[in-house]
Amino acid sequence: MAEPVAIAALAMEALLGWPAPLYRAIGHPVGLFARVIDGAEARWNGGSDRRRRVAGIATVALLLAATISLCWAIQHAAAALLGRWSWPLVALFAVPGLAQRSLHDHVAPIGHALAARDLPAARMLVGRIVGRDTATLDEAGVARAAIESLAESFCDGVVAPAFWLLVGGLPGLWAYKALNTADSLIGHREPRWRAFGWAAARADDLANLLPARLAGALLCLAGGRGWRIMRRDAGRHASPNAGWPEAAMAGALGIRLAGPIAYDAVIQDKPWIGDGRSEAGAPDIARALLLYRRACLGLWLIAGVAAWLL
Repeated sequence: MAEPVAIAALAMEALLGWPAPLYRAIGHPVGLFARVIDGAEARWNGGSDRRRRVAGIATVALLLAATISLCWAIQHAAAALLGRWSWPLVALFAVPGLAQRSLHDHVAPIGHALAARDLPAARMLVGRIVGRDTATLDEAGVARAAIESLAESFCDGVVAPAFWLLVGGLPGLWAYKALNTADSLIGHREPRWRAFGWAAARADDLANLLPARLAGALLCLAGGRGWRIMRRDAGRHASPNAGWPEAAMAGALGIRLAGPIAYDAVIQDKPWIGDGRSEAGAPDIARALLLYRRACLGLWLIAGVAAWLL
């Protein structure tokens, strides 16, 4: 059942996204994960590192168990109610777990602001999707930040959820989203989270292992190049997975990404990813979005072939 669900969910999300009125009315399902994780962190993240690590493992295990159980119940109830025609309803429950349209809609205005020579607006917009300092970024820094976020989020927000939807149905998709949310909230290396967030970070790395490489391959196919840069530079990223789509995007566009970045006013001398110029701008964001749309279509093709074959 997961195969027609995947192609239907991708199509519905691309068409509708997660409408703002709906978000204002009920929020987003990921917000529920965040509340559970924040509550567990506030109660259990104390004591020795060993105790913190065990508590973090328990948090992830409980979050996954609850998520998988609920999604299995929804999928089972839909099948009992509608039989072979349950997949459109299951696809509807899968739509919020995908982010094709919302990612595009967050990145495109950054390019529009740069094209209009409104750097303060562009800084404000890119600050909504990246964790680095943005107040002093120049045009090239804003453009690179937007493109890097687009590439990395193509994996986290689109390819990986669709992959796990194909593999494990509705429980697979939402289990991945639960892990990814936990990693974003507690999977950090700072002393407060290092032990408690260990399980979340390692589980998210494992869950993204194949999707990240698939995302990179789709971007290279969409751009008609980038394979050499992806193979060479994927390992330059601090993440074992994020470097694959980012290096693929850099190679496909013929630009350099990453490099020195400021977090909390401290410059981190990160290595460059890609060859060519580091000066990027609004036209490069437009080209990146075109590659992104093509890569999304490639993912649709995979989901469609899977639905036909299986």
